[in-house]
Amino acid sequence: MTAQPKLDARKLRADFPIFEQPIHGKPLAFLDSAASSQKPRQVLEAMNQFYETSYANVHRGVYQLAERATEALELAREKTRAFVNAPAAREIVFLRNATEALNLVAYAWGLGNLGPGDVVLVTELEHHSNYVPWQFIAGKTGAEFRMLPLDDQGELRLDLLDETAADGTVKVVAAGYVSNSLGTVNPIEKLSQWAHERGAIMVCDAAQAAPHRRVDVQALGTDFLAVSGHKMCGPSGIGFLWGRAELLEAMDPFLTGGHMIRKVGFEATSWGELPHKFEAGTAPMAEAVGLGAAIDYVTAVGLEAIEQHEHELAAYALDRLAELPWVTTYGPPPDRRAGIVSFNIDQVHPHDVAQILDLEGVAIRAGHHCCQPLMQKLGVTATNRASFYLYTVREEIDQLVSGLHRVRDVFG
Repeated sequence: MTAQPKLDARKLRADFPIFEQPIHGKPLAFLDSAASSQKPRQVLEAMNQFYETSYANVHRGVYQLAERATEALELAREKTRAFVNAPAAREIVFLRNATEALNLVAYAWGLGNLGPGDVVLVTELEHHSNYVPWQFIAGKTGAEFRMLPLDDQGELRLDLLDETAADGTVKVVAAGYVSNSLGTVNPIEKLSQWAHERGAIMVCDAAQAAPHRRVDVQALGTDFLAVSGHKMCGPSGIGFLWGRAELLEAMDPFLTGGHMIRKVGFEATSWGELPHKFEAGTAPMAEAVGLGAAIDYVTAVGLEAIEQHEHELAAYALDRLAELPWVTTYGPPPDRRAGIVSFNIDQVHPHDVAQILDLEGVAIRAGHHCCQPLMQKLGVTATNRASFYLYTVREEIDQLVSGLHRVRDVFG
């Protein structure tokens, strides 16, 4: 076995043009990668080259540009398959983002398989994209919608699984791999096993996991897994759903129209093969090229190295914030969380904190982070969130702490 080389974040920053500009006359400390990541030159150049040399609609033309574009799209699909260790490329469906992917499962699987007496189980940690679609479809089908609670450290109460799901037939367990608000890393393998023992499917939101740690759909044992490209150095406007082929084949399409058909007649229409059955309309060709380049980039850096780098940053950030008695932090200890730290300053609204930090060149997210049930659990309306990635350096955390002192000076 060989040791994983350490990540050199300072060297990697040179790949990201965004860091070449000052913000309000100060170096940019970008601590909002959980919302969306910055883009390296390698991704920008790959997309630019595609637009300049190979742009055409895919799967429809027999001329050279169309064939070149189709090849580029399908190469990106194969890179995506390998990235999550999916058994087959036809199980990879390109969509706009993880939200659309999760809605696809909720509608196309949920409407055909849920009914009265069934239970849909989510967690108190869920992003709205893996909460609201299931709540909505449960309401449409008469299924019961339930939540698995958290403990005081923001981790799932696995000991309450059986109790939470009692007196009903569990059909769906939906959980994020990594919490976008607290950084909690959930035991998806255990949840998948528990779900399958009850004949339920496991739906995993991996939008906050795939950019930061190794994701292997076969090892996780999940049935569906959703990822957004824009959080992992790729462009906006593309994400993907991985699903077991037998489940995807049995589902109705989510969107209908061009490209996803086999035959259209006056009496009936039949659907195309996977994955095209779920890819209605013109494909995100250039975005797929960008996603493929992003996968190449983060893979070359090393997912294990990224994960370790973020653990170290989270520990450092929590230590620095612990020096400030007027700051409250939320979530598990650094060895059990990803590179996300949520906190509040006594008597100061997070929006005010974020605005003052911006004047110090520090970009964080303030709000409910699309996790209002979690905010209710924490007893707050919002938090500040600092999130890290492969290009984050400790000096940015120091800049954050310095900015928090400035906030304290302003509000007294």
